Amino acid sequence: MNVELIIGLVAASLTTFGFLPQSIKAIRTKHTGDLSLITLIMLEVGIIIWIIYGYLKSDIPLLAANCISLVFMTFTLILKLRHG
Repeated sequence: MNVELIIGLVAASLTTFGFLPQSIKAIRTKHTGDLSLITLIMLEVGIIIWIIYGYLKSDIPLLAANCISLVFMTFTLILKLRHG
């Protein structure tokens, strides 16, 4: 593995799983009052754009990380819309 790939995988892992604790907390407690709807929407749209970019560049780590992030963010956004 080259250095660029390792750096990309570490960065992708951190950004992908960085929001996971917040998502898990929202799923468990159903409390999303402290989460900003605008922020969640902006993150969701940004992730979708990163997925498109990763597809266009054929960048597998970028695609994988953002597809996983999209799942977490979508669950959190749905909870915000239901319980916010």
